[in-house]
Amino acid sequence: MSTPYPFTAIVGQDDLRLGLLLNAVSPAVGGVLVRGEKGTAKSTAVRALAALMPEVSVVPGCRFSCDPVSPDPACPDGPHAEAAGVSRAARTVELPVGASEDRLVGALDIERALSEGVKAFEPGLLADAHRGILYVDEVNLLHDHLVDLLLDAAAMGASYVEREGVSVRHAARFLLVGTMNPEEGELRPQLLDRFGLTVEVAASRDTDERVEVVRRRLAYDDAPEAFAARWAEEETALRERIAAARALLPRVVLGDAVLRQIAATCAAFEVDGMRADIVMARTATALAAWAGREEVTADDVRQAALLALPHRRRRNPFDAPGLDEDKLDQTLDEAGPQEDNDDDPDPGPDGGGDAGGGDGVPPQADGDHTPPQGSEGDDTPSQAPASAPDAPGRSAGAEQRPVAAAEPFRTKMLSVPGLGEGAAGRRSRARTAHGRTTGAVRPQGALTKLHLSATVQAAAPHQRARGRSGRGLVVRRDDLRQATREGREGNLVLFVVDASGSMAARQRMSAVKGAVLSLLLDAYQRRDKVGLVTFRGKEAEVALPPTSSVDAAASRLESLPTGGRTPLAAGLLKAHDVLRVERLRDPSRRPLLVVVTDGRATGGPEPVALAGRAARLHQAEGTASVVVDCESGYVRLGLAGELARELGGTAVTLDELRADSIAGLVKDVTAAGRAA
Repeated sequence: MSTPYPFTAIVGQDDLRLGLLLNAVSPAVGGVLVRGEKGTAKSTAVRALAALMPEVSVVPGCRFSCDPVSPDPACPDGPHAEAAGVSRAARTVELPVGASEDRLVGALDIERALSEGVKAFEPGLLADAHRGILYVDEVNLLHDHLVDLLLDAAAMGASYVEREGVSVRHAARFLLVGTMNPEEGELRPQLLDRFGLTVEVAASRDTDERVEVVRRRLAYDDAPEAFAARWAEEETALRERIAAARALLPRVVLGDAVLRQIAATCAAFEVDGMRADIVMARTATALAAWAGREEVTADDVRQAALLALPHRRRRNPFDAPGLDEDKLDQTLDEAGPQEDNDDDPDPGPDGGGDAGGGDGVPPQADGDHTPPQGSEGDDTPSQAPASAPDAPGRSAGAEQRPVAAAEPFRTKMLSVPGLGEGAAGRRSRARTAHGRTTGAVRPQGALTKLHLSATVQAAAPHQRARGRSGRGLVVRRDDLRQATREGREGNLVLFVVDASGSMAARQRMSAVKGAVLSLLLDAYQRRDKVGLVTFRGKEAEVALPPTSSVDAAASRLESLPTGGRTPLAAGLLKAHDVLRVERLRDPSRRPLLVVVTDGRATGGPEPVALAGRAARLHQAEGTASVVVDCESGYVRLGLAGELARELGGTAVTLDELRADSIAGLVKDVTAAGRAA
């Protein structure tokens, strides 16, 4: 076994280390989610924590690590007779991103369960992690149904396996640690809320600190055992402090005053539900125990809020986690014990704090404010009337300043026709591991979802030949049938956005960006990958390659400038190249092409004919497409509708895109070549 990097040798990353240590002191805190860029010691810190955890005493031979003092009465390996326990180190179990459901929760031998009534159970990773650490690297890339199972087990302290009336339960209490890089996509808010704490990590910008990181890492790589020996004394001291804090934890008092501060803080920051209050209380108690105190203080509450609340305040994927610390201090002061002092001077205009600002406000908060026209730095073209960019003489005008997107809205459902087999999601129909049962097939490999009636029908004709006696059904491997299920898949939604001069009017482009932002939010909720291609001037560019990070697409959209001619053909050809590469990378994920334009094509020889030929390339490959028609004004040329026909897709106006619109109903996008 390799020597782990010492926890005490990690340079900086104070919040990361504190979050892990608090969970080591009190696993009831609910785990920690570590968010940050790659190369910031996330995995190193988690693996190093295992060496600091107290040893556990287990029942000899129990695959579920039962405590000999109080064994689990429902343990599949039980009941356990009284016996001396065996001590071993706490385990760190890693859950791979590509793990199956059976690998996570365990698997039942369905054949023996049906024929013999025996609950033959092979434990999964949740059983291995019991009374230890379960580490999920890149938790944001884990399939949603696996994350649901994982977090349910973490919340209940037990894992349940249910298969066709046969059930197994075993204890599963562990310290849950997830790490993720936000650039690769976010966890949905419901899952974020299930992690007790969250910490943000980033590489230090201090030169001396970075030098020390490199020095220690090189020393460890050259001689791991010798390096670990240098830190053995610090590791022992930290291990003893964790044990002492665990022993002190039951005696820590959470007074009514600090409990009121916790409740007031959660109410002031408008977090959903009551889980935040409970987590804050447990975290503040663990902080007091870690400091060696038997009473929780206001400082503990403040630190608990900084760890437990930022990820619970997000309302959509475009909000950055964060907490306004000025508002936090003000709330704690107002909810804390009040002292009568009539001699205090008037606090003045700043005494009430600023509920809407402060050091904790995300930097993009200013992005919603567009400088007034005519202010310093405002380009002349942006001061033109809203209709001016639509005039033929202005379509190739100078570049316009980026404008803010209009308020997003709920969009109608856009889906790819047919039945896919892509990654689980919430957009288009697909064959999936979860969903409604539609039929049965012979299993290819291990059986995961039994179709009971089909299995019985396959076994019934052979009972006499197999010498059946008694009530039991004689079932052979060849009789088993796998249920086929239909659910929803996530798609690749590739946006092709016209940023030319014909789209450059401030109000119009603001509405267009608001529509694309709405579609991005819809893509986030439906677990899609997204990409962004823009075209303007003489060329098109891939503003964002296909990714799961919807907020990255929103950021690129917000800074999108406009102006110049309309190279529609270039935009469609660039989209064709992107989709061609993605089909090689992920052939099971079906694409949905969303072209946002007024349909005009200018610049170069025969721009309209070129755009038509480029559109027919997508039609020939069967790419499902929709054109969002951005044409405005009393006189409309219908060019976007013509483009949709060339693509073999559907055209929809901005008004029709709204879910609450009565102008039209958008259902499945018409695929190219689909029979009428």
